[in-house]
Amino acid sequence: MTPAQDATIHRRRLRSELRRARAEAGLTQNDVAKAMDWSLSKVIRIESGNVGISTNDLKVLLQNYGIVDPGKVDHFLQLARAGKEQRGWWTGYRELVGKQYLTFLGFESSASVIQLFQPLLIPGLLQEDEYARAVLRAYGGSATEERVEELVQLRMQRQMELNDSSNPPEMIFVMDEAALHRWVGGRDVMRHQLQRLKEEAGRDNVTIEIVPFRAGAHPGMKGPFAILEFADARDEDVLYLEDSRGDTISRDEEAEIKPYREAFAQLRELARDQDLEAMIDKALKQMA
Repeated sequence: MTPAQDATIHRRRLRSELRRARAEAGLTQNDVAKAMDWSLSKVIRIESGNVGISTNDLKVLLQNYGIVDPGKVDHFLQLARAGKEQRGWWTGYRELVGKQYLTFLGFESSASVIQLFQPLLIPGLLQEDEYARAVLRAYGGSATEERVEELVQLRMQRQMELNDSSNPPEMIFVMDEAALHRWVGGRDVMRHQLQRLKEEAGRDNVTIEIVPFRAGAHPGMKGPFAILEFADARDEDVLYLEDSRGDTISRDEEAEIKPYREAFAQLRELARDQDLEAMIDKALKQMA
């Protein structure tokens, strides 16, 4: 794990442990806001990870939670300091994409398992640059070519950072068969993209599965989603949703994540025993 990834994990653990400490102290977020002379929204933002907390504020907050043992206090302070030490590669794109997506990239870089479903497109982590360019042009509306190229660069670096890692995550991709047949970028671009899928499927840490048309209606028809898992049991799963209204990240909320985890399992069951290479060859034949 790189230092930047460590920082992401430390920030996440600090947020989770602060929430747990408040609950164990029998305090509500309103109670904390009054005791600290903060707005309720500030407490919510700290516990959700949307803003950081200074070490001075953290010390006072811990006193309110009844945490005065020097060892425990130091543990929290170390988490806070470690979370500020490094900045990941993705921060170089903070002027290009939204904060939620940058946060997702930080979590993704630390994940040990990435589970992703896409109903219409080849997932970004598997896209050729020309395919990605065609998708981003279609999504971008009036976006300039310069912006499209910057987004393509981001997508390619995202792939490189994960694939070239000394300990790459296990990646499980499930797609609807429709993704194989949509001619994104035209015939030649799509041919290259499908060949890339074959190559990616041969990697030890990559699994690619296809839900066939004959499966009919399925839970993935609501839209794409990703579930990130982490090696340390202290780190809860992360759910990432992306739609026309924007990006959504759910962290530490089992009630929100569980239905998507179950949906992913159902989708994998529907894709079971499908011959990926044969399905790709079928799509390639239709492009002849």
